Amino acid sequence: MSRSPHAPAPEVATGAEKLIAVEDHGADPVPPERRHGSPRQLLWTWASPQVGFATVFIGVLSVSAFGLSFWPAVAALVLGAGLGSLAHGMLSTDGPRFGVPQMVIGRLSFGHQGNALPSAVNAFVAGVGWFAVNTVGGAFALNSLTGLAPLPSLLILVVLEVVIGYVGHDLVHRFEQYAFPVLAVIFLLAGVWIFKDADVSGTTGTGGFGGFMLAFSACFGFTAGWNPCAADYARYLPADTSRRATAWYAGLGLFVSVAVVSVIGAASATLAAPADASPTDAFTGQLPGWLGNLTLVAIILGAMAAATLNVYSAAVSISSLDLTLPRWMNRGALVALVGAIGTAAGWASLADAGHAFENFLLVIAYWIAPWLGVVLMEHWLRALPDTALADRLQDRTFSNHAGLVALLVGVAVSVPLFSNQTLFVGWVPSNWPAVGDLTCPVGFVIGAGLYALLRRRDRTDITTAV
Repeated sequence: MSRSPHAPAPEVATGAEKLIAVEDHGADPVPPERRHGSPRQLLWTWASPQVGFATVFIGVLSVSAFGLSFWPAVAALVLGAGLGSLAHGMLSTDGPRFGVPQMVIGRLSFGHQGNALPSAVNAFVAGVGWFAVNTVGGAFALNSLTGLAPLPSLLILVVLEVVIGYVGHDLVHRFEQYAFPVLAVIFLLAGVWIFKDADVSGTTGTGGFGGFMLAFSACFGFTAGWNPCAADYARYLPADTSRRATAWYAGLGLFVSVAVVSVIGAASATLAAPADASPTDAFTGQLPGWLGNLTLVAIILGAMAAATLNVYSAAVSISSLDLTLPRWMNRGALVALVGAIGTAAGWASLADAGHAFENFLLVIAYWIAPWLGVVLMEHWLRALPDTALADRLQDRTFSNHAGLVALLVGVAVSVPLFSNQTLFVGWVPSNWPAVGDLTCPVGFVIGAGLYALLRRRDRTDITTAV
């Protein structure tokens, strides 16, 4: 999947030519002469994908499904968005540091072979799960706006998303940049209108601590669901880019957009929705016609902004597996393949998109939390210089069994004991329903703690570990 180290570097395109040139980097390190951009671009790249209906729906669930009144819902949503964004900013700093995607950096935590499991899981979750969820939300909005049936609406959006992801990194960033002001203005207008009539002083919520933890887990899972892709969009930044600025812009863009839009969703859930409305119509039906139509346009644009990142990151996650693939199966071809599979998943979920999203949203964090515990602990414990760590990323013999053990144990303990799902309720909530769903915090603590105990410390005078 990577070029030979002895092969001459391609000529560097500039301007509009660079924007539409198909990116030729997959999981291989971006060379210094290809590095460009500013950390400021991470602000809109991570803000735009969250300004859409999927984020609104998290807030809606916190009130309508998890039984919270408005202010407890706000607390749960802001806490979940804050913790997920904090981790996102930290992980983004490794992009300019090493010039490779996030799943390649995972080799430091799991070893070259062990990293195949989280890379494959992320490719499936991002390319199939999230791609389907976001595109289906946009398809319903296009259906409501134009009357076009949901399936052709889905297919139109898929083609546009795959084309942007196929061209690659620079076009993805530019699309997110242009989408951001449009999305921000429309959703702020919709939010002001919804808050005008919302019942934000209600105290009738019955969710209690259990509902709070469900809402927190949903928002944390949604926000942290981007963590395995954090470095993907920072890896072209120059190596000397400020780490503080990289973390700040990436984390801030993610946090503000998720927090604000999900809180708007929570406020909308305090209002009566039109009967038998689709998920998007239930939200826009509370707005005047002109603003409802504008919001549908924003939902479509936001869905594309998110799904484009999903399909792009899924392709580079597959590239990080270092599989022996035909030469034509490059990053761009993988985008098209992932898009086709994600389309099938989206098609299958059209009939019951609301419940499908709710179940997916809660389950997604079950693997993210212990994975995040491992990679953040590795991030904190690193002792080798960057050059040695970069060599380790390309060393096929490097192994780190502690990471995979900690990840698997974190999932194996937290899910059976603490999960609280429609199809499966763990032992703790079965006996004490009021505790809600503690799978995320338990999985994170187990993953981080066990990795810290098992990881073999590096000596600063060596470049590889036994």
